[in-house]
Amino acid sequence: MVGGMKSSIVSFRDYLPKKDAFTTELIFGLSQADKSIPCKYFYDERGSELFDQICNLPEYYLTRTEEFLLQEKAAEIAELLGPEVLIIEYGCGSIQKVRVIIDSLRNPVGYIAVDISPEHLRIAAEKLAQDYPSMEVHAICADFSNSFKLPRGLTRQRCVGFFLGSTIGNFGYKHAAKLLSQIAAHVGPGGGLVIGVDLKKDESVLFDAYNDASGITAEFNLNLLSHINSQFGATFDLNDFEHEARYNCVEGRIEMYLVSRRAHSVRVGENLFYFAENEKIHTENSYKYDI
Repeated sequence: MVGGMKSSIVSFRDYLPKKDAFTTELIFGLSQADKSIPCKYFYDERGSELFDQICNLPEYYLTRTEEFLLQEKAAEIAELLGPEVLIIEYGCGSIQKVRVIIDSLRNPVGYIAVDISPEHLRIAAEKLAQDYPSMEVHAICADFSNSFKLPRGLTRQRCVGFFLGSTIGNFGYKHAAKLLSQIAAHVGPGGGLVIGVDLKKDESVLFDAYNDASGITAEFNLNLLSHINSQFGATFDLNDFEHEARYNCVEGRIEMYLVSRRAHSVRVGENLFYFAENEKIHTENSYKYDI
């Protein structure tokens, strides 16, 4: 306890779908002619740790650019948001970037952390609660691309959504619009949203950001298979796949794949999947926007 006030999260809610729902989604993606695995499977505890490392890579301009903009505009953002707001952060990760805004706000009443990795979420939310003992901190473990409920009573305050890291780029345009509508429903009339969006830029800059020289992004991509092995009893051999990231100039997006090095088969539960040499699993998109 700090100064007689609490120093831990007020509530932790787990809205993750049951394992059967994840299994059905996974089997569906691998059964298609163009195989895919949703990018949310990146974020087990190890995947979250690797993504934190990616954010500090020299090639990965997104994090330092966004942090610079938040620092530069913190006072202006805080003035626009007003006093005594409730912050809802979608895909909060390690809960670092939002701190500069919290420090600039007048008497923020609460913070709701939303993320898909339960272990990583609890640790990050507990740390925030210890650092800001006068602010209520709640944690929701959920796939924020699907609907979920906020804790009762909290939304009486002015609510502001935070959706940083250009995570909106992981969604196709229709899905992105649906997600923004869901956020609008959460924050309600008079609410607000602070969002990070990555702009289109030189293709070589984009390529390097997702193909770093130290190979952390490749490890992050391959860890997705480790996560599926441990959670679903699959038999992926990481040595049978390699990382690929490329810019699709027609769609305006980075596309990430895992490419099969050889013809082989993989079992996921009772299902057997065959991979030809050079066959790809589509693991992520990152759309880049113009103004």
